[in-house]
Amino acid sequence: MNDNPQIFGLHDNANITFMAAESNRIVDTILSLQPRLAAVGGGMTPDEIVSEKAKFFLDNLPEILNPKEGFKELFVQNAQGLIPSLSTVLLQEVEKFNRLLKKMNRSLIDIDLAIQGFIVMGDELDSMYLAIQNNRVPLNWSKVGYPCLKPLSSWFKDFLQRVEFMRFWLNNGNPSSYWLPGMFFPQGFMTGVLQTHARQYKIAIDRLSFAFEI
Repeated sequence: MNDNPQIFGLHDNANITFMAAESNRIVDTILSLQPRLAAVGGGMTPDEIVSEKAKFFLDNLPEILNPKEGFKELFVQNAQGLIPSLSTVLLQEVEKFNRLLKKMNRSLIDIDLAIQGFIVMGDELDSMYLAIQNNRVPLNWSKVGYPCLKPLSSWFKDFLQRVEFMRFWLNNGNPSSYWLPGMFFPQGFMTGVLQTHARQYKIAIDRLSFAFEI
């Protein structure tokens, strides 16, 4: 019935990936067929569930991160007119988080208006509706977001913590420790650390690397 993965030059474990993907596809198909009719027995309708969740997310959405109100010493230029490398990393992270915050804010307002019938629910909002109903991160958020496998409720809590960390860094200066997985682009932070060391000790960055003792 099923060919061995080795026929295609793959390891036997490829079957695990195949079966997981197939299972997820079946579950996604079943969830996409859920009716949007009124609930039976006095329960909440899908529209009410999505509206309530959207309102909760919108009410708890953090403010945009504003670099102009940040800690001034983070952006002091050196003799070459350059700001510290880690401050450059921070600005890049802030820009990415602000883009995600704006997308979330606009789409949450639109989904509520669409449910009420004030605007047309296009493909993007329809996909977002199903995702929120099924406790999954909407595709229009994940497209401008960071890689994450958490369900929507856990994802939002994690998102708030990430924004709070960035706000603390922005408003209080470089922290004593950094939340590496909380960033959009941790590789950029690692490069920023090397650049900081290279500038401080006048060493070519090509000669630097990270090493670990276990």
